Amino acid sequence: MYQHPRVTVRHPLALLAALMLLGGCQTSPGDDDTLGSQVSTPSPAGVAAAHPLAVEAGLAVLGRGGSAADAAVAVQSMLSLVEPQSSGIGGGAFMLYFDAASERISAFDGRETAPAGATPDMLLDDTGQPLSFIDAILGGRATGVPGVMPMLGAAHARHGKLPWSTLFDEVIETAEHGFSVPERLARFANSRWPQAGQRDVRELFTKSDGAIIQAGDILQNPAFAATLRRLASEGPAALHTPPLSSAIIERTRAEPLPGTLVQADFDAYEPRVVEPICGAYLVYTVCVPPPPSSGVSLLQMLAILERTDIAERGPEDAQAWLLFAEASRLMYADRDQYVADPAFVEVPVDALRAPDYVAARAALIGDRAGAAPAAGTPPGFARGADATVDLTGTSHYVIVDAEGNVATSTTSVESLFGSGRAVEGFFLNNQLTDFSFRPSQDGHAIANAVAPGKRPRSSMTPVIVLDADGQLVAALGSPGGSAILVYNAKVLVAMLAWHLTLQQAIDLPNLVAFGENFYGEATRFSPRLLEELAALGIEVTPGRGEESGLHGVVFHADGRVEGAADPRREGVWRALGQTR
Repeated sequence: MYQHPRVTVRHPLALLAALMLLGGCQTSPGDDDTLGSQVSTPSPAGVAAAHPLAVEAGLAVLGRGGSAADAAVAVQSMLSLVEPQSSGIGGGAFMLYFDAASERISAFDGRETAPAGATPDMLLDDTGQPLSFIDAILGGRATGVPGVMPMLGAAHARHGKLPWSTLFDEVIETAEHGFSVPERLARFANSRWPQAGQRDVRELFTKSDGAIIQAGDILQNPAFAATLRRLASEGPAALHTPPLSSAIIERTRAEPLPGTLVQADFDAYEPRVVEPICGAYLVYTVCVPPPPSSGVSLLQMLAILERTDIAERGPEDAQAWLLFAEASRLMYADRDQYVADPAFVEVPVDALRAPDYVAARAALIGDRAGAAPAAGTPPGFARGADATVDLTGTSHYVIVDAEGNVATSTTSVESLFGSGRAVEGFFLNNQLTDFSFRPSQDGHAIANAVAPGKRPRSSMTPVIVLDADGQLVAALGSPGGSAILVYNAKVLVAMLAWHLTLQQAIDLPNLVAFGENFYGEATRFSPRLLEELAALGIEVTPGRGEESGLHGVVFHADGRVEGAADPRREGVWRALGQTR
């Protein structure tokens, strides 16, 4: 568990020391609360999540005296019900947890694992070529052993205050009595995504008259309520023991592309509780989960940007966005080559961030966008080019409790509605498609190749930021597939270098640059900025997949906690005791 060597304060307070070091007269992070952010007034406790019902479930637990770890169980369970296209108890997650009493940060790894029967060629067809995208994500072999509930169980065992059995009450009631279908859920249930046409999806979302649910309809899920009752009474292990594990195994062994999950795979699963990895950016310390999360790549990108003059620029400067895009492309090239499950391959966590290596990568950034950069070669590492397809069914939440404990978690079932297969009211992940479809390339083993018991690389990267004195500055994160890394980087640069408020930083346009591609929110950039970017070799084209869903909090010197949610989705921040 990480402990900053200069931590002296036991509550989430000041930005002031760090901002004095930065100097200047620009707005400090969170100083302007009039631009869409919602600031807690009755209590520093609060929740930011992707749906108001998930926020309310977390607040109900906090209101009963629960900790951030307690509230996380309720928030995740409600998201599984009202935002099943993005995350669920059949998926996995990463969490960072700041314990205010010990001033320590712990990283919880609830990533799924491949079954013992997995083979390096399981994502290849009969001719030895990678499976098609649609075949892979819908196949039974795409599902790994779910990890989110064991992860939450581990967090609760260490940091929980309320009995586990009491954390599901609001979600069970909502599942039984029904909830108003959100616009996003209705949109995806009626979409052309391949999962939307699958039998299990249609059964869960078809009304009595045979029509698919629409926004505003009341949807009940009594099967999920029964599942949560079992989890409440038997504990987090209930998902990994019969009858729930048996139902998951049976459903994944059905055609097409039946999987190999067996009960022994569930019995062997353990969440990892490890130290985060932390790196310097300006006068701050940014902490993220270690691999198989791609947090190390976010730290590398920030280190590259610190060797440019982006901090002296701003969001209306095309050169700033060029620097951001080029650093992003360099980061992705390295990430795709080297980041994987460290229990199976050596990941160059230190070498990717070594000053000489970072300087060499930063020196590749020119005055305009060039050809797609190749991966670098940290000393002692040679790997094959990756063939992973990052998907987008993910969510993020941040919780602060009354004692100053903080949970920030990114959670996912992989693509929308996971594999499209469901049991007992919840969807199964298709996270094993986060492995490289090819096991090797040009005679080199691919780091993120499939192996029994291995965890696939993940873009999920919850973030905690400390100031120069080790005090909490912010906690944040986003969904968005591989774009998670640049969504987080955008907010960190905008807050810490450009001194924008959290909400202003979230509201900035998204630009996702990797390889030859420059995806972005063209309608959010000004026409002038788009023209200037084009002159620099960056043609911003509309993105693909889900948009960002950033949620975060900033901690102030006077004890306030400023929360914000991404306007691109349905999320909100609400403080405990705050009226709607």
